[in-house]
Amino acid sequence: MINYITDNNSLQIISFLGILAAFLGTCFLTASCSKFLPKDQGRDFAVNGKLSAGKPRGAGFIFILVFIAAFALFGIIRTEYLIYLILVAAAMITGFLDDASKSPWGEYKKGLLDLIIAVMLAVTFLNFNDSTITIELLDQTFTMHPVVFGILTVVLVWTSINVTNCADGVDGLSGTLTIITLMTIYVIDLIKGQGGSFTYMILLFVVCILGYLWFNAAPSTLMMGDAGSRAMGLFISIAVLKTGSPFLYLLVALVLMLDGGLGLVKVSLLRFLKIHILTNTRTPLHDHVRKVWNWSNTHTVFRFAIIQIVISIAAVYLVMI
Repeated sequence: MINYITDNNSLQIISFLGILAAFLGTCFLTASCSKFLPKDQGRDFAVNGKLSAGKPRGAGFIFILVFIAAFALFGIIRTEYLIYLILVAAAMITGFLDDASKSPWGEYKKGLLDLIIAVMLAVTFLNFNDSTITIELLDQTFTMHPVVFGILTVVLVWTSINVTNCADGVDGLSGTLTIITLMTIYVIDLIKGQGGSFTYMILLFVVCILGYLWFNAAPSTLMMGDAGSRAMGLFISIAVLKTGSPFLYLLVALVLMLDGGLGLVKVSLLRFLKIHILTNTRTPLHDHVRKVWNWSNTHTVFRFAIIQIVISIAAVYLVMI
């Protein structure tokens, strides 16, 4: 709709209304439709995992659909962005089907689906963007061979999907960390003069997560499930790629990486190479701090968020200097 509006003031007003509509739409639909979501069965090995049994899960299905609808109505639709929306929807749907399944999907099945989505995203990104990247720490810009860039993009996307998914285990944690990460990317985009339609997409995504967090703050009444976490991870990877500095992911999503990623590394090394690491550390890390260090859920969310905010401020300063 917004494509046909050229007046700047009208554009600003409609964009403002779009943000409000995205938040209110998420809140309304979550409140009215959560009863139709599948119910969580609890997790045997997670700390306090059984406490989630019976709660609606898969709420990502709601806030991702609201996000897509909000951008379709209030954003500037381009072919590149349309494909991104389709891929985010695909990540959400695969996650929701797993949420709704009576028996959880196997790791290999989910990993393969994530890989397919990652490859499609890499091809799309290279079709609409070049393979030039900036390494902020070295203040160096160079162009990669497209094949190398594509392979690294697949690794980034697959990693982002899975670490974000693994970090979803405490009320409000992954949603809060995702908001911090995306808003850091938003600020970096503005510093680099890259504000525009995609940065507006970031804002819509963030306010939809906020609408979900209204119900997920401890003690939660529902959970996003894989439908939300996998889509969030995918969108984070898209957002950081669009900055032109994809290695910033290592800073802007560091807590997500450590929380969700260490477990992936630990299990992979043990399963494929029979190498034991972090034997005295529970993974994800949010389980370790709650079980071993006796942090409450609130402590975990706030302290993880504080750590990421400090790192994000440093990352923003790094881009500015």
